[in-house]
Amino acid sequence: MTGGPPFDNGAGKGPPVVVLDEIDSTNAEVRRRAEAGRTEPVWIVGLRQTAGRGRRGRAWETGDGNLAATLLLTLDKPPAEAAQVSFVAALAVADLLAAYVPERLVSLKWPNDPMVGGLKISGILIESGKSPDGGLWLAVGIGVNLARKPIDSERPTTALPTWRAEPPPSPVEAIQVLAASFDRWLDVWTRLGFPAIADAWTAKAHGLGEPCVARLGNETVEGIAEGLDGDGALRLRLADGQLRRITAGDVFFGAS
Repeated sequence: MTGGPPFDNGAGKGPPVVVLDEIDSTNAEVRRRAEAGRTEPVWIVGLRQTAGRGRRGRAWETGDGNLAATLLLTLDKPPAEAAQVSFVAALAVADLLAAYVPERLVSLKWPNDPMVGGLKISGILIESGKSPDGGLWLAVGIGVNLARKPIDSERPTTALPTWRAEPPPSPVEAIQVLAASFDRWLDVWTRLGFPAIADAWTAKAHGLGEPCVARLGNETVEGIAEGLDGDGALRLRLADGQLRRITAGDVFFGAS
């Protein structure tokens, strides 16, 4: 595990960025730091990630030239509220993508799938634990297909070169854009609360008002996605008119 010294995140403030040539998992590295009591905010970037993970324990292939980054963040909030950071992260990724492709192509699918042209281009994984001071540490893991899409994926994916003629940004360039945007949205969440984040997320939402299928462990439900509840749950209107709150699971719209 080697890399250069930490550098500024590009915003002129905020957590430093540590770039490692190779790492098993940026989320795992943040967890190791947090469990060792090192809870100062920091971005960890892996230029090569050998054991990346996605939601529900799925493998996440990073691939050369793609972004694998995790922010170590400490919050004095209950876990349910801290989970709203996933929406903060999604908005930050949307800003990153809009810096390189037309903004009209960028959308967000519940709960935390940034998309370009209706195809998944990024994954977000939030993990947490108790910090020594009694608060909560978060590992805000973000992967973005900057250079190429995964070779083997369970659902349709895409990468930046499909949508732009210019060479894709390097992971080091991309993390500076992402970190600066994350700082801005985190400030909005801190000052204005989740409603401001929910409004911004809804403006970029993929599939609202459309039929969808929600796979919830041992249950599958179908309905119309109506929007977010105040805690980030997805409101799903069933065929019989009942409203179902989806708090966790996989949601599919058409071919997504």
